[in-house]
Amino acid sequence: MSPAKPLIGVIDTPGEERDALAETIAREGLAVYAADSLEALPEEMALVVAHARAVPRDDWTRLAARLPTLVVSDERQDADLLRAVDAGLVDYIVDPLRHGSLLRRMIGKAIEVHRLAVEREHDRKRLAKLNADLEELNESLETHLAMLRLDQQAGGQIQRKLLPTRPQTLSGVTFDYWLAPSLYLSGDFLDFQAFNTRYSLFYFADVSGHGASSAFVTVLLKYLSNRWQHEWDGEHPEALAAHWLAALNRELLDAGIGKHATLFVGVIDHQRRYLHYSLGAQLPMPLLVTDTGVTPLPGEGMPVGLFPGVDYPKLGCQLPEHFRLWLCSDGILECLPGDTLDLRLRELERRVLASETLEDLRGSLALGPLANDDDGIAESSPGHEELPDDLTIMMVSGFGNDRS
Repeated sequence: MSPAKPLIGVIDTPGEERDALAETIAREGLAVYAADSLEALPEEMALVVAHARAVPRDDWTRLAARLPTLVVSDERQDADLLRAVDAGLVDYIVDPLRHGSLLRRMIGKAIEVHRLAVEREHDRKRLAKLNADLEELNESLETHLAMLRLDQQAGGQIQRKLLPTRPQTLSGVTFDYWLAPSLYLSGDFLDFQAFNTRYSLFYFADVSGHGASSAFVTVLLKYLSNRWQHEWDGEHPEALAAHWLAALNRELLDAGIGKHATLFVGVIDHQRRYLHYSLGAQLPMPLLVTDTGVTPLPGEGMPVGLFPGVDYPKLGCQLPEHFRLWLCSDGILECLPGDTLDLRLRELERRVLASETLEDLRGSLALGPLANDDDGIAESSPGHEELPDDLTIMMVSGFGNDRS
């Protein structure tokens, strides 16, 4: 179906001249409606051709506001023509019957210009509405982000309150740490507690990912470790670490949250100066520094929370009078030079061997000074933008290394 022809209105006094004007316009197949006043025209006009003599002086402005209008006149010096032009009409032509071809081209051009103007106005209004909607959406998003940031900050404060006070010395063994989340919440976690005067228990965990979901797993870990410690009767310390890892593996799988973790769990027998431990895919491996050098603790185990029915190793080693045991989350690898994992691990061994304190290792990694309280640790950590992953360092030292 061919598109409807635009309807052209002709305003002129009735008579042969008006009929001739209408006929001149209609020669190009345009639809024409002739009337003697603006009020007599139908609403669907695309354009009006008005004779200067047929429109009262006060109607030109009203006509120009309603429809694109061409003015025609028989004489160039017609006073009515000048008033029409001053009112802002589209254009004018003198002696239209003689210049019919020009008149029709002017009509076509005026219709096209008007159509484009209408489209631009439509686009402008649509863009203005879109901008208003985007502004409202941005304000709503900023509000939600601010609320989320406050929630994350509050969650980070609660998570830090779950961490043990640092540093602590338990029966001649000193525990110290530094934890920096890449966001407000961390997937890294650790704890150490004295079971009695003979045994102290500690663990070091790195939950996959970071942020809120990983932080929830660390809260679960804190709860479960406290429960399991209260259930332990102090017998068979060599089996406790492996039992904890197996139990946590079942808990994470049963929860179905799609999170797993690497863990190191240790039990220090202060009487024997012996470390019972088990591990689940710890990387980097814990590094034991003694008077003879630095050695990664032997052993291997599966990640916790990935595979059912996993048995974790029961491992142990004698602790000399002077030792430093270093545990680091894999975020530390991002702070070390080297093109390969092996080169970075060797660099870590070199740096922990040269570090007497936690402050020394942090300084070698250019991580800034160490704060003396949990909130200070979080505030002085790089965090948020500078770290691609959570970063945690823990040092366990004793027995002759006790400087308290």
